[in-house]
Amino acid sequence: MKNTVEFFDTTLRDGEQSPGYSMNLDEKIRMARQLEALGVDIIEAGFSIASKGDFESVVAIAREIKQSKVASLARALRKDIDAAAESIRAAARPRIHLFLATSDLHLRYKLKMSREAALKQAVAMTKYARSKCEEVEFSAEDAFRTDRDYLCRVVEAVIKAGATVVNLPDTVGYAMPKELGRMIADIRRRVPNIDQATLSVHCHDDLGMAVSNTLAGVENGARQVECTICGIGERAGNAALEEIVMGLRTRRDYYKNLQYNIRTEEISKTAHLLSSITGQKIALNKSIVGQNAFAHESGIHQHGVMANAATYEIMTPESVGAIATEMVLGKHSGRHAFAARMNELGYQLDEPRIDLLFSEFKSLCDRKKSVTDRDLMALAENLTTPSGNPDEQWQLDSFVVNSGNRMTSSAVVTLQQGKRKWTEVSIGTGPVYAAIRSVEKIIKHPFSLDDYQLQAVTEHRDALGEVRVKLSDQTGTYRGRAVSTDVIEASILACLNAVNSMLSNSNQALGTGSAAAAQHTFENDMLTGH
Repeated sequence: MKNTVEFFDTTLRDGEQSPGYSMNLDEKIRMARQLEALGVDIIEAGFSIASKGDFESVVAIAREIKQSKVASLARALRKDIDAAAESIRAAARPRIHLFLATSDLHLRYKLKMSREAALKQAVAMTKYARSKCEEVEFSAEDAFRTDRDYLCRVVEAVIKAGATVVNLPDTVGYAMPKELGRMIADIRRRVPNIDQATLSVHCHDDLGMAVSNTLAGVENGARQVECTICGIGERAGNAALEEIVMGLRTRRDYYKNLQYNIRTEEISKTAHLLSSITGQKIALNKSIVGQNAFAHESGIHQHGVMANAATYEIMTPESVGAIATEMVLGKHSGRHAFAARMNELGYQLDEPRIDLLFSEFKSLCDRKKSVTDRDLMALAENLTTPSGNPDEQWQLDSFVVNSGNRMTSSAVVTLQQGKRKWTEVSIGTGPVYAAIRSVEKIIKHPFSLDDYQLQAVTEHRDALGEVRVKLSDQTGTYRGRAVSTDVIEASILACLNAVNSMLSNSNQALGTGSAAAAQHTFENDMLTGH
């Protein structure tokens, strides 16, 4: 049996299905690049038959990724397999991931098939998939609740039909670790040709057992684990990649030095990129990547850690790429030193982005007494590529707000689009509300503010404030994110970040240029004299 555990990451497929974690094409490509940098062996890029958007994202990721394998999910149907094969055609290392339910519950009520019919379908479609792709993974959906004798027959048959990987999911998170381990052990013992395929596990977290079950599978011979960053996924989620790999790393004694290709120093960056893209915060007490994962408040704990970190830390912050807060640069620092530090923090930026980020850094230095690595990371994560024509992007020129506990808040906001500027005045129940209303009046495109989150990036009174918003209109939901030492400014910038994506999508749907710009009137121009 091989000694390396392969990591199959489904953040972009199963993970993206969870509410609040949907991503657009550019965001999926950014995430896929980071998963490759993390050392993920297989990236499940999507479910190609599901929609045109899914198909296009799988195609784009397949073209972009060179080291990791790229997989597309497919039901045991010819049309699904055809779509999957076409979408990964350009991949350097393609895989078709085929699935069919095998439990009596699913066969009777979902598929309305007999066991024999399902077995015949599994074999035929595995052969068909293998004719399209050298690497085929077959998943027996709801494997844990499948009759064990029948499951053995299915596994043996699909391997004979050409499956190179067989995945046995605990689809509904029902198993306990000993039971999951026993299932893997049974399959390894009872299926005569099991040595011709890699055995995989895919565990859900409905009972909080996903990581424990996954590691129990590994302990009993599974050599592929299916997981997501931070355990995101349907319902309660999947097994968390970072918890699995750090379990293997931290307990090498227990897992007999099993190998893996994950670069654990990239874990923290990957988790925070996911949070940045989706606008979903990482829980403070989240294992491995939460802000409190390496924090010690208890006096006894602090004393122990100062004497010897091993007293209360079973892994180091550096092992997962957690960055300590320390002042490394200031307003007198040069561009070269700044670029070098960003590279040390793991950000590979081209010259135009370095120039833009360095300008933001200098501006921050004028506002803050000390600039930390976490400040730099926040600036880098806030640097995104605008979609559409840059001349059609709305940018903040200036704003003035008046607010108090005995007055109605008001905001005067001036936005710039290309070389033109527009100003609007609005009132609201608070300064943020008034400012966002001004933005809406200027762009002349109604939207709803569905979610607003504000948190400090670093400590002390001059901390950067990070604002995340979720806006929606008739075309969909859009997320925006921004950082500033001024929370009103961060709120407007986050709003504009989402607005630009919204308008770009609306214009593409209408097949027009800047719909918002076309609606501006002479009255708007008169407000600023332009």
